[in-house]
Amino acid sequence: MRYFFTAKFQENYRGLPLLVQKKFDRQLGYLLRNLHHPSLHAKKYDEAQHIWQARVDGKHRFYFLIERDYYILLSVGSHPK
Repeated sequence: MRYFFTAKFQENYRGLPLLVQKKFDRQLGYLLRNLHHPSLHAKKYDEAQHIWQARVDGKHRFYFLIERDYYILLSVGSHPK
């Protein structure tokens, strides 16, 4: 699988603390190897729009689409609870 960052994702990413950016980078590697890696806790977030959610850490999530052999990264940020 390959990946593509949307402009919104890139803006979100730049606004994250460096430590969270590094955690995301690690999680992206896991995603590229295995969508079902245990630390991702990946799940469908919006069935109708085919949006997935995965964990960066306990407080941050990222959202993406799967199209053919691409993960399209939509956004990353704090997880609202």
